[in-house]
Amino acid sequence: MMPGEHVEPKDRSTVQTLLRLWPYVKPVRKRLFGAALVAIVASSVGLVIPLVLKWIVDGPVADRDPGGVWLGALYLLLLGIGEAGLFGVRRWLVARPLAGVEAAMRADLYRHLQRLPVAFHDRWASGQLLSRATTDLMLLRQFLAFPLTFLLVNGATILIGFVILLMQQWTLGLVLLAPAVPMMIICWVFETKFSTVARRAQDQVGDLTTVVEESVLGIRIIKGFGRHRSQALAFRSLSERLRTTELAKARLLAGIWSAITLLPELAIGAALVLGTVQVANGDLSAGTLVAFLSTALALRWPVESIGFLLAMSQESATATERFFEVMDVAEEVDAPTADGLAREGGSARGEMVFEGVEFRYPDADPGSVPVLSRIDLRIRPGETMALVGATGSGKTTLTALVPRLHEATAGRITLDGTDITTMSRERLRELVSVAFEEPTLFSASVGENVLMGAEGAGDDQLHRALDIAQADFAHDLPEGVDTQVGEQGLSLSGGQRQRLALARAVVGQPRFLVLDDPLSALDVHTEALVEAALRQVLARTTAIVVAHRPSTVMLADRVALLSEGRIAAVGTHQELLRTSAEYAWLMSGAEGAPDAPAQDTDGAFPGRSADDLLAEKGTR
Repeated sequence: MMPGEHVEPKDRSTVQTLLRLWPYVKPVRKRLFGAALVAIVASSVGLVIPLVLKWIVDGPVADRDPGGVWLGALYLLLLGIGEAGLFGVRRWLVARPLAGVEAAMRADLYRHLQRLPVAFHDRWASGQLLSRATTDLMLLRQFLAFPLTFLLVNGATILIGFVILLMQQWTLGLVLLAPAVPMMIICWVFETKFSTVARRAQDQVGDLTTVVEESVLGIRIIKGFGRHRSQALAFRSLSERLRTTELAKARLLAGIWSAITLLPELAIGAALVLGTVQVANGDLSAGTLVAFLSTALALRWPVESIGFLLAMSQESATATERFFEVMDVAEEVDAPTADGLAREGGSARGEMVFEGVEFRYPDADPGSVPVLSRIDLRIRPGETMALVGATGSGKTTLTALVPRLHEATAGRITLDGTDITTMSRERLRELVSVAFEEPTLFSASVGENVLMGAEGAGDDQLHRALDIAQADFAHDLPEGVDTQVGEQGLSLSGGQRQRLALARAVVGQPRFLVLDDPLSALDVHTEALVEAALRQVLARTTAIVVAHRPSTVMLADRVALLSEGRIAAVGTHQELLRTSAEYAWLMSGAEGAPDAPAQDTDGAFPGRSADDLLAEKGTR
């Protein structure tokens, strides 16, 4: 279970939780209140029907007047049509505005997710976020359309109905009121237990969504390693957990339905016996008894629906809680200071400086060893700096600090003398362009994917970027640059995806360029062509390039060796080959680890120079 997937619910009542929806409901409150009023009138019309029955029984039926019976039947028909029409009007009043409420909440959630720090997305499973944006919001729309209205309507109907019952025959009315107290206790117990189970079920839906999403995106791995059976077993296990939870919900619902149905039925039975005795004794008219029982039966649905409405309300409160768990996470906030780079002031255009930069992940213990420690590095205007280091040394993390995908824990990074934390992220990300080792493409056309790198760029910039990235294959696709690449770009090869990601990074001709091993998926010949074109781009920009191969390092003016989160050495490729055993070992690809104490005066390994190591690599 990933951290952040299942958050402990806040200690709020159901009503307090649901009241958080008010800002979204407020714009459509008039239609909602209007719909509730119409539904109350419709229910009140239904309560008039027993009074008409009383008139028919005590009047036309007792007087043997067929004309009066037909007139009464007409009244009943008109009342039924009126009741049905009013409920139709209620539905019409709420359908459109509540669809708008759901759309507004979904748009706000999506917008908020785009503004949350990368660290948040690292912690949260995507399936949990998807379930909040789909299943939970659908539950909330249904709650606002039906349970919310009918909690008010049924409450008003029950109140009006019992007033009518007490006015008709107060002794029988008190009999029907007898189950009220035990039913309230039952509802309170039900709500307490159901809230826990409902939350568990909705979290498990998120877990299940995560597994499905990962299985679809990783279908090549599953098939390639023949892991379909183990994935199916994992899915079945989660499905069984969800099934068990849903059965627990069903048992609770069955219990409250049984209690809420049984107690009123017993009360109605007792009232029927007592009323029959009163009619037999002449203390009550037959019409009054018919009207009383008809009213009591009309109240059956409002009373029996309490369990169903409470269950939906509790699920909606849980959905609201889950929605605001995400919405309550603080967004990335820009400091309210002037943008120095926007004025083109400060030091030389294109300088990038790291001053005492330190980084540890937000969920790391305060006393833990930082991922990056005391990074001091100056990249001159127009210079390309290669970052070299063993796996886990912090290269990718360091590059992520420049566009503020992560925030430095200490120290600062300046661009042209301006601290990046004083710049708006929008401006910073216009100046700094990135290409990651794992290229991510979207379900859009080739051209749309590339032009995401520069707002407002046109066809000329697109074709130039494709040329630089040696991505001319795009023109040979079925619809050229308008070809849809499909989800994650999986219809393309790894090298093609990486070239498009590189084209996206350079299309806007950025002042600062951050490339995380951008050529790792290319064959030797394509790599040479991309490098030749990339040199022209790097000559006009300040760049950091994470490199693992000598060919990529050769693109750089200088190299920074990163070792265990610290800058161990800075110099040209040849200088580091002579002075750093670790660097020579990394470039040679030799097995084992460098033995620093055993290095000779030139910094290479005893008896073998760095050139020997590189030559040895070439003979493999």
